[in-house]
Amino acid sequence: MEAFLISTGIVALAEMGDKTQLLSLVLAARFRKPWPIVWGILVATLANHALAGAAGAWVTTMFGPDVLRWVLGGSFIAMAAWMLIPDKLDEGDGDKPLRLGVFGTTLVAFFLAEMGDKTQIATVMLAARYNVWLPVVMGTTLGMMLANVPVVWLGERITRLVPIRIVHIVSALIFAGLGVAALVWG
Repeated sequence: MEAFLISTGIVALAEMGDKTQLLSLVLAARFRKPWPIVWGILVATLANHALAGAAGAWVTTMFGPDVLRWVLGGSFIAMAAWMLIPDKLDEGDGDKPLRLGVFGTTLVAFFLAEMGDKTQIATVMLAARYNVWLPVVMGTTLGMMLANVPVVWLGERITRLVPIRIVHIVSALIFAGLGVAALVWG
């Protein structure tokens, strides 16, 4: 349960102001069909995070406990620093023609946007840290949905209410704490 809850919280915080959250806003503004967008985000996130969780579980089989402790500790601390760098949506991402429908466009755009993203890398690290796949993937997926679904439904109004810089700082502190904990306690 700890892996699920921590994964949910970390990804929900890490997703605030992330490019995929901005992508959710762009898709909602462009298509104005929230249900296919939400379903596209869910399916893309499940697929992406399932692969990332499997990679994290695989990492635990490749490294001994001491090496893994240093890799994870350093990775969490690097993630803390990365959280302090704001994301922006690449120009033109919302202007691609609609060929796959709203669901298909969301699915493909979200899956690709998550590749190498903070939340995907966090999923790899959390799966390696807790050495469990399903609770981490379910938690990171829930965290992603908690951060993105309100944006799809409420759009720009919600982004004005959330102090993104504060959320990034809190996320960075959590990642730094996990990094230090991994280094000190393994």
